[in-house]
Formats: sequence, structure tokens, C-alpha cells
Amino acid sequence: MDEGTRELLAPLPPSAKLVYYVLDEEGRFDQTGLADETRLSTRTVRFAVEKLTDVGLVEEGLCPRDARRSVYATASESERPTGSGTASEAETGEPETASDPEAEPPTATAVAED
Repeated sequence: MDEGTRELLAPLPPSAKLVYYVLDEEGRFDQTGLADETRLSTRTVRFAVEKLTDVGLVEEGLCPRDARRSVYATASESERPTGSGTASEAETGEPETASDPEAEPPTATAVAED
């Protein structure tokens, strides 16, 4: 595992780290398969996968046998964020702002009280 991946995993909860390690070692899994392999609840697996997807370490795809299910796999190293640069919304909890100079600033609407 490279240093950038370690940096991205560091702030994540232990369940997300476990799910990542299983995907990295074993390959693709659906949510139920991850729950069975890790012995975590399906809700915890869903939360972990969401966190891993937010930081770009895991990709979601369609199950070839059942299009209603998703399968998860680690993102290829060329598609992973490097861990440097600006913080994303997932890291800060705040949405990223557009840097378009022609974009109009948001306007506030005043509400009159009676």
C-alpha cells in the first residue's frame, strides 16, 4: 500500500479500514459478501463503503448477475486521489465552492416580520 492510500485511510473509522483491506486483498464484493467476510453488520458495511467512496478509494459498479445489486472494488491507483491538495467536502463537511469568476454570488432574501 502506498503512502497516499495510508494518508486517505488514516482519518477513517476502523470499519472502513477493514472493508478496504478486504477489498484490496480479496477483490470485488457486494454488500452482503463484505458483511459476511468482515463479520460487520450490513449497515456498518454500507457506512464504510460510503466513506471509502467519498475519499476515492473504492469504486461502485453493477453486479453482472443482478443489476439491482452493487459490487465494490478498490479504485485503481491511477484513479485515486493523492492525499495532497485542498480538502474535499467529505473531509471538511462543507461543500466545495465554484471558482468560476463569472458565477453570480448567492443572494439573500430578507423575510419581513409582522
